[in-house]
Amino acid sequence: MNKPIRVVPAILTDDPEALKSMVRQAETFTDWVQFDIMDGKFVPSHSITGEHIASLKTNLRWEVHLMVQHPEDYLEGFRRAGAHRVIFHYEATASPQEVISQAKSLNMDVGLAVNPDTPIPDISPLIDGLDCVLFMSVHPGFYGSKFVPDVLDKVADFRLAYPDMEIGIDGGVKEGNIARVARSGANSICVGSAIFCQEQPRESYNRLIALANGDSSPL
Repeated sequence: MNKPIRVVPAILTDDPEALKSMVRQAETFTDWVQFDIMDGKFVPSHSITGEHIASLKTNLRWEVHLMVQHPEDYLEGFRRAGAHRVIFHYEATASPQEVISQAKSLNMDVGLAVNPDTPIPDISPLIDGLDCVLFMSVHPGFYGSKFVPDVLDKVADFRLAYPDMEIGIDGGVKEGNIARVARSGANSICVGSAIFCQEQPRESYNRLIALANGDSSPL
């Protein structure tokens, strides 16, 4: 029996108080979240920092999605802050293999995020060293960015080529398209605004899980 598809709440904010609020909300319905970190260089927006996350007291396990230039400069700080996995962008560094090796030396799981326009063959030499690949289904940097449907074909092709790899999709996923996204071959789907910008985040999260796993009429 196939494992259920996981919905990962993605927390993106530049406001420490909003960060705290979203973490407290997430604690009521999940045990794993993703924190999105932006530097205003690789993407135009800024976000909270690792220091903000470290200051929180939470039992949540978490990964960090680094939308930053020179991701290698961030690894040690996020390991100290408590990250279990770091995901960095292929496009953000000239030496992705070095970033992977550094993360592994810090006993962190490591994933590679891939922007919509990056071809699969570009990342193929790195696959053996990765714990997951995260396909961006938006051009990254903002909550509520426009979904890029062509990425689903890329995910399906990647699943055929790498049947055992953990694959994530991130960006623009909502109740109206999550079933289609789930059919592409992803193991996990990162969702931000369709959870945290809704009136009832917990109920929205539960509906998304049900829809991703084939229940067309969730409670």
